[in-house]
Amino acid sequence: MTLHEPQAKPANPRFSSGPCAKPPTWSLDALAGASLGRSHRAAEGKARLKRAIDLTREVLEVPDTHRIGIVPASDTGAVEMAMWTMLGERPVEMVAWESFGEGWVTDAVKQLRLDARVHRADYGRIVDMASLDYDRDVVFTWNGTTSGVRVPSGDVIPAGRKGLTICDATSAAFAQALPWDRLDVTTFSWQKVMGGEAAHGVIVLGPRAVERLESYVPDRPLPKIFRLTSKGKLIEGIFAGETINTPSMLCVEDWIVALEWGKSVGGLAGLIARAEANAKAVWDFCDGRDWIANLAEEPATRSNTSVCLKFTDPRITDGAGFAKAVAKRLEQAGAALDVGAYRDAPPGLRVWCGATVELADVQAMLPWLDWAFHAEIAKVAQAA
Repeated sequence: MTLHEPQAKPANPRFSSGPCAKPPTWSLDALAGASLGRSHRAAEGKARLKRAIDLTREVLEVPDTHRIGIVPASDTGAVEMAMWTMLGERPVEMVAWESFGEGWVTDAVKQLRLDARVHRADYGRIVDMASLDYDRDVVFTWNGTTSGVRVPSGDVIPAGRKGLTICDATSAAFAQALPWDRLDVTTFSWQKVMGGEAAHGVIVLGPRAVERLESYVPDRPLPKIFRLTSKGKLIEGIFAGETINTPSMLCVEDWIVALEWGKSVGGLAGLIARAEANAKAVWDFCDGRDWIANLAEEPATRSNTSVCLKFTDPRITDGAGFAKAVAKRLEQAGAALDVGAYRDAPPGLRVWCGATVELADVQAMLPWLDWAFHAEIAKVAQAA
């Protein structure tokens, strides 16, 4: 069989699941107004941080009942902050169906040593969220960045729950509808769907989370970067741009630029539509072939951002080696960068389809995936 390389390549072959592609209109020139060389405590710095928070609320459609804070250490820092400051008041349900959720399980069980009940599902599947006890606190990821599986709906979370819901939504925010009335704590980072820079996280607190913070004092030391209260009251300044520690004002400006772009494409609805269109192109590609499939077993749980794929051709005996060879071939061709599966995930590919990715680039990449697969499977057949 003669293999011919496709003619067209993606204009932007960046399909990394984090840090993710910058907005299509992004340029360094857009950061010219950044408050550099100035204190983040100065009026100008605080104004830019407040602008970043206000735009986040507007684009993500966060209700006024919820507070938004910029915190250190990306989404990881935001989740850890929530767990260390709020958990322990009551037993907790820990939910994991991929590596990051498993990390939160480790923290709850081995580090915080909480009264925790652990619920797990294999890669490609999801825990039955309706089976959880929401009178306990519940910690879960909304979208599994390393498994490509997401919560299809928040309807199963009771409005009258007694426990808190702590949701790691880092690869869902700005691409999937989040039910704010069912989420007491929501976290994400700038580097995912909106293509911001790394190292900064966001924590969104609902009224019940604030109540917990002001009424419960955990029996453990809290590092400074985790402290959200002072003398039993919420530190309101954190949610007005007075960050706990020094942020990068260049990254803050970059985040503002990303959010302004988000507004220009139709806000949250437009961002979700872009991610859905990108993911559908990949899903349709898989549906038309018998050698590749979505890792998510149920269509309702398929992620529209971190689309994880598995090779199903029975001739493949070394799944990990084959997947790495396909990803390497795509990278060498300049057709797709960083599409290998996460190191802890099953062998396969992971194609980021978040809102900053252009549909035309996804469509241009897919014929190259076809080419790379057939090139590698031909090598397998030749060696057999």
